[in-house]
Amino acid sequence: MDNKKVFYLVNSDILPDVFRHVVAAKKLLTTGQAATINDAIRMTGISRSTFYKYKDSVFSFSEGSRGKIITLSLTLSDMPGVLSGILNMVAEEMGNILTINQNIPIHDTANVTISVDTKQMKEGRETLIDRLSGLPGVRKIEVIAQE
Repeated sequence: MDNKKVFYLVNSDILPDVFRHVVAAKKLLTTGQAATINDAIRMTGISRSTFYKYKDSVFSFSEGSRGKIITLSLTLSDMPGVLSGILNMVAEEMGNILTINQNIPIHDTANVTISVDTKQMKEGRETLIDRLSGLPGVRKIEVIAQE
């Protein structure tokens, strides 16, 4: 049997509400309106298990038509090992770093932009962002582009 994924374009009016809530939670995370998955699920009224069950299978039309590259803007504390921890976390999640741009730290804050190919990642992009935001020295993460 062929294990190729098949996608359907379906009007959201006929889908269970849970799918709309999962898409809404993903959008809250992508736009930065929710800082963590816990925040997004609380705001949309779904359980964490529901989010994880459907997050990699339910997409808005625009999200499903995107590629697999995500560009993150990170605001970091100027401390040894912070960037190394981020790179290690991306590697653990099987993300492939495409670019890294780091500015000179000002007032103990470093700004870094990272582009990551997410095709081979074990979990979804939201999980990566959630895990990165929990690392010591990570003050803020914003998704600035998805392709």
